Amino acid sequence: MAFSSKQRKVFAGIATGAIVTAAIVALGIVLNPFAYRADSDVALRLTLAAKASLVPALFVTVAVARLARHRFLTPADIDGGGLSEGSSRARLLQALLQNTLEQAVLASVVYVGWALLVPGSWLSVLPLAALAFAVGRLAFFAGYGRGAPGRAVGFALTFYPTVVMLVILLGHLLPTA
Repeated sequence: MAFSSKQRKVFAGIATGAIVTAAIVALGIVLNPFAYRADSDVALRLTLAAKASLVPALFVTVAVARLARHRFLTPADIDGGGLSEGSSRARLLQALLQNTLEQAVLASVVYVGWALLVPGSWLSVLPLAALAFAVGRLAFFAGYGRGAPGRAVGFALTFYPTVVMLVILLGHLLPTA
């Protein structure tokens, strides 16, 4: 089966996100650029988790504010999605909010798990993943109107670091025989 032009463009975006994700995780674990110690205490770990989780929270806040502003300024949308069909702009902003909320919940839970359960020398992954989340959401917001190819890199930069961290975290927690 041959891929369409749109599918090839989406694949290029997700491949870019996958490469950046591999670099983030490898850099964070192997090189430990922020020099976290193996014996990092719980207070430091919780502080890192909280700081990293503020990034997804910021983007949820931005998405909520954009939709709320639009609804306030647009008479056809002021009653909200549950009471009206919603304009195309309201539906687009709602989709951005929904996806951002989904990504933020997943990322925040994984950030806390990572902060508390991995070796301290792996903690550099957290700020790098939060940075990727921010860059990814900005790219996702900017490219969403161009369809799947326009949002692919942004989605990948937001989602893939979280998924890779989750897989590594779960693998790290498996009992060894």
